[in-house]
Amino acid sequence: MATLYLGIDVQLLRPPAWMALDESLIQVDSGWLGEVGDSFETICGEAVAVVERLQQSGHEVHIGIDSPRCPLPSPREWYWDGKKEDWRPRRPAEKGRGRHCEVIVRALGLANPQWTPSLEDSPDWMRLGYALFDSLEPASSAVHEVFPSASYTMWQDDPKTPTMTIDVSQFQRGPKDMIDAAVAAMTVREYDQERGTAVGVDGLGSILLPKPILYAPAALLEWPG
Repeated sequence: MATLYLGIDVQLLRPPAWMALDESLIQVDSGWLGEVGDSFETICGEAVAVVERLQQSGHEVHIGIDSPRCPLPSPREWYWDGKKEDWRPRRPAEKGRGRHCEVIVRALGLANPQWTPSLEDSPDWMRLGYALFDSLEPASSAVHEVFPSASYTMWQDDPKTPTMTIDVSQFQRGPKDMIDAAVAAMTVREYDQERGTAVGVDGLGSILLPKPILYAPAALLEWPG
């Protein structure tokens, strides 16, 4: 069974953007989930409807969402010390935000995460992301967290960067949002074709990256907790 790749860029200033690519990175469809001010239930319902519509063509749909998968159940107790290339305990003044996957992305210089907090401290756009993961996981066999900013960094100046074919008919509301949705889908495709990697082993979700990590301290990739 062929696979379609659906990328979703989560936000609230505009409706979340989505784009579907086929296995050759040719755009199949794109659009926006609801309208500004719609309830999370409405937005998630539209996302499920998009997946079901794509599945009607006989495809599997693998999904990449640009948002944290879940909030922190408690403050993280370990911080990465880049100079010593080792973990250290959290200091009293530190909030303990962020998951292992985000620490790795930051330590490798791939992107600057918005550190995931507890549910009560999560901004609304993150809460929408949590809701989308919860709604879409029953609808698809593969729902991943992606970070387009990290994908851009890994692909910068790389002559082997894949090329996708997209149109701009749905871009007017937010071109960068739609590009991020496309790159989210593209990142999942690269992972599925065994050119990417997943980072984060603390039980709070992994972030997919479109290429292997060429170097990282061994301790960084393991969670001390």
